[in-house]
Amino acid sequence: MQPTDIRNPNYFHKVVDCQWACPAHTPVPEYIRLIAAGRYSDAYLVNWESNVFPGILGRTCDRPCEPACRRGRVEEENQARPEPVAICRLKRVAADQKGDDVKARMPKRASKKNGKRIACIGAGPASLTVARDLAPLGYQVTVFDRDRKAGGMIRSQIPRFRLPEEVIDEEVGYVLDLGVEFKHRQIDSLKALMAEGWDAIFVGSGAPRGRDLDIPGRKEGAANIHIGIDWLSSVSFGHVDKIGKRVIVLGGGNTAMDCCRTSRRLGGEDVKVIVRSGFEEMKASPWEKEDAQHEGIPILNYLVPVSFNIQNQKLVGMTFQKVKAVYDGKGRRSLVPTGEPDQSFECDDVLVAVGQENAFPWIERDCGVEFDKWGLPVLDKTTFASTARNVFFGGDAAFGPKNIIWAVAHGHEAAISIDMLLNSENISERPAPGVTLVSQKMGIHEWSYDNEIHGDARYKVPWRDVRQTLKSIKVEVELGFDAATAWKEAQRCLNCDVQTVFTSKLCIECDACVDVCPMDCITFAPNGDEADLRTRLSAPAGNTSQDLYVQDGLKTGRVMVKDEDVCLHCGLCAERCPTGAWDMQKFLLEMTHAGPGCRTRQRKAA
Repeated sequence: MQPTDIRNPNYFHKVVDCQWACPAHTPVPEYIRLIAAGRYSDAYLVNWESNVFPGILGRTCDRPCEPACRRGRVEEENQARPEPVAICRLKRVAADQKGDDVKARMPKRASKKNGKRIACIGAGPASLTVARDLAPLGYQVTVFDRDRKAGGMIRSQIPRFRLPEEVIDEEVGYVLDLGVEFKHRQIDSLKALMAEGWDAIFVGSGAPRGRDLDIPGRKEGAANIHIGIDWLSSVSFGHVDKIGKRVIVLGGGNTAMDCCRTSRRLGGEDVKVIVRSGFEEMKASPWEKEDAQHEGIPILNYLVPVSFNIQNQKLVGMTFQKVKAVYDGKGRRSLVPTGEPDQSFECDDVLVAVGQENAFPWIERDCGVEFDKWGLPVLDKTTFASTARNVFFGGDAAFGPKNIIWAVAHGHEAAISIDMLLNSENISERPAPGVTLVSQKMGIHEWSYDNEIHGDARYKVPWRDVRQTLKSIKVEVELGFDAATAWKEAQRCLNCDVQTVFTSKLCIECDACVDVCPMDCITFAPNGDEADLRTRLSAPAGNTSQDLYVQDGLKTGRVMVKDEDVCLHCGLCAERCPTGAWDMQKFLLEMTHAGPGCRTRQRKAA
């Protein structure tokens, strides 16, 4: 194997598993250490710079960072149920505990406009991210939405018992206060908007159409059969405040979980979720399913809808066919009837939450924006540019329904593209991130961070009593960590961004680091190809998704190999090393957003 080039930003970035997995590349260990130090405003601003909505995401994020968390992997042999650090809920701590100084530390309104006008269609997280990035640079950014308040799906589809209105108002307000103009206006024609002479247009209109279920009885029972996302919007804006006592929710995603929990608060006494797949295959996040079950909502699976049952022109129930999962030789699943009798359930209302899809009836097919066979815009997946020169997409409108954090990531990239385009740059030449790598040495055997590995299991976020929360649609269920518990949870972080950096010319090959390593992840061995080398390490390195750190130049001709997969970043190798060949160096990667840093000519001149 060739020596590892740690000058490549992606190498250590990938070792910081949580940041690598985050679409917005939030420097997670950095803000967790700030929380542990009680520096909540600093932690909030580290988040705000990358993910824009720390308080919102700290309650609602789909948490792609947590399955990647190293803590879960290294606990596998020691805990009955290994758990990652509660990264998402610590983000909420930064938002809840921050001081009132954060507004003053955010970018100021541009004192002078640059004459370029940007239109953002839809006031959801993707558009607001574009606006947040471009407005301070002097662009005149106008955000259009059919709703009277900005926020998009954050405001319309996430129930208040998960996300209070005041949190939305605060964090959306931070963006609008940068000089962004919000207009309550539904865009019915992209061609008409293009004719208004905007320098660039960003489409962040989401995936606003919920899929329906065309089975017998649908038309006859229409008065009591509701599309889930439309119904949630009606509840959010106060148009609906009650539902029948017996409710069936169809679907296994997070929208279905929001529908069933909302139903319990609006009068539903017998609420059940029915899905066609297995419980483990449901698209809903595990914690969303747990929350629903905690509130007494059963989830019935492997039931395929057959019909809505109608009596006297009124919905009275539903009939389902029982199925089972069968896998072929290639592992492909199909659902086949079990042969058991169909099952019927009585109900007063049905909420259909079986998926969402994009809807662009307002984009004329001759305006220059091309669409694929699935009705999605044809986009460059790096720049988010459409086939129309100055029209960009992001969020659910780009590639279909995902989570808020993905919309934010799209917004950052689209803002870079818009800024580069309007500065006559090649938008395909993407800016490199900012990287720092700094030794943490504070003495011979001391570091500037706490490298103790705490053995605590993951701390649970406290909930309000269910008897209280089910009485109101607006009472928040999760209470969040208090400062003391947040500190203890923060100690579980393994500081994956503090990297073990090896200097071959200082090594005397005494093997002290090998002896002291608690994970047996350091080996000195003859070189070889990767597959062979992985089998000859002190502990075989089976996870090929994580790289091996390889350095040559040793006097014996061997190479130093470290398995990055299970390293605790505890620093014991550096503490034991008698020559300082090992050092602990903090790696900080910050994505370059729209502005001078993303422009090729200025970077080359520098």
